[in-house]
Amino acid sequence: MTDTTQAPPPDENQIMAERRAKLARLREAGSAFPNDFTRTHHAGDLHAKYGLLDRDALAQEGVEVALAGRMMLKRVMGKASFATVQDTSGRIQFFIADDDTGRAAHEAFKGWDIGDIVAARGVLFKTQKGELSVRCQELRLLAKSLRPLPDKFHGLEDKEQRYRQRYVDLMMNEATRSAFVTRSRAIAAMRDFMVEQGFLEVETPMLQVIPGGAAAKPFVTHHNALDIDMFLRIAPELFLKRLVVGGFERVFEINRNFRNEGLSPRHNPEFTMMEFYAAYHEYRWLMSFTEQLLRETAMRATGCAVLNYQGQAIDLSRPFARMTIVEAIKAHAPRYTEAQLVDAKYLHAELAKLGSTHAKEAGLGALQLALFEELAESKLIQPTYIVDYPVEVSPLARASDARPGITERFELFIAGREMANGFSELNDPEDQAARFAEQVKAKEAGDEEAMYYDADYVRALEYGMPPAAGCGVGVDRFIMLLTDAPSIRDVILFPHMRPEERA
Repeated sequence: MTDTTQAPPPDENQIMAERRAKLARLREAGSAFPNDFTRTHHAGDLHAKYGLLDRDALAQEGVEVALAGRMMLKRVMGKASFATVQDTSGRIQFFIADDDTGRAAHEAFKGWDIGDIVAARGVLFKTQKGELSVRCQELRLLAKSLRPLPDKFHGLEDKEQRYRQRYVDLMMNEATRSAFVTRSRAIAAMRDFMVEQGFLEVETPMLQVIPGGAAAKPFVTHHNALDIDMFLRIAPELFLKRLVVGGFERVFEINRNFRNEGLSPRHNPEFTMMEFYAAYHEYRWLMSFTEQLLRETAMRATGCAVLNYQGQAIDLSRPFARMTIVEAIKAHAPRYTEAQLVDAKYLHAELAKLGSTHAKEAGLGALQLALFEELAESKLIQPTYIVDYPVEVSPLARASDARPGITERFELFIAGREMANGFSELNDPEDQAARFAEQVKAKEAGDEEAMYYDADYVRALEYGMPPAAGCGVGVDRFIMLLTDAPSIRDVILFPHMRPEERA
């Protein structure tokens, strides 16, 4: 009876030991990590230019190439071998034979490993099966891979490992690489659009003495030379509006913000925003402009303004809907009557039933907003502006002249999550000072996200700021839409996680 029991595959430590031994032999033979190879072509460009040519036509071209990349597949077949090599643009096959490279180079190749960085010079041709390949005349090992790549059939499937080891995720998963290419294109498209519209790109401080521009808990650090505590910025807003005061009438910044908040599919403590401000405009114009910005960004980054997100079609091509907070509640939770939605006592009780409690002094507007967040926000799938936010939750927005207690503010929701926040800017220095004072009271009462009193910003307003409108767009969340990503971690190259446990 034949024993069919197979030996277990070698573990990672054994594989690494074998590869380190190979590296040691390379060191003995000379330079183990050479840096004198010059690449002339990329795989993707060659496929685009020559992929449709037949074998004979390609042979007549006599295309000489020099390529380099990571070896992802390898087949050794006696006097001939094949390798699939991946560079930043795609993959291409290397054909190695004794007659072309010489026997010594071919024998050396047989000892190389999946994951090694390799290079070749040769002539482009097509195999009998029609695969574009390089007939290698020179073959070199540029960098030895000591760690084995994940199984080629399953790739890197563990989500946490993908986030921790993004470098391996990028090697193994074409979808990951594509998502971050789309991210780069989208940010470039945003920047180009803003410049085309006459906006000036600026940079404002990431280290701030007073964190302002949003209601959020900041990260605290210490500057040794000045011997003062400083904060990582939660928003660039107050500095950008100082520039509007100074005479830059259209400014924008694509920036990193930092908020000491929890992690979720929509939240990362470090994230990217695009904030912009335009003098002599108000929030209705701003809604139309923001809509145009997002539509154009989607078109330039993906080629389409209708996106497929988690099985739902998101249409950016049509005008975005506009609703008040109360209208949204009535649309998505029609059981509430008009009288109930303006009864603060009733709303307190209803929010308590939903597990959302608020301070007794919370005003009607704040209670309505809380009910909206509980019952309607997640149902706003198509792009929808929620407008006319209460003053008590909008400390930097201009109050409406026609409706007491309401500001000229909107938030944009797409796929059930906030995507942008904008408003007509408050440029009355005395009103702003009073609102800062209210925020200070809230902070003293225990609200860690309440704003600080920024005396210098009030002083800037006292010089006179023209009427203006400003908006912040959550870049990461918008990229989630463009790439059909369920989590913000899928569109941030290196998301924050708990430290890795090590033996």
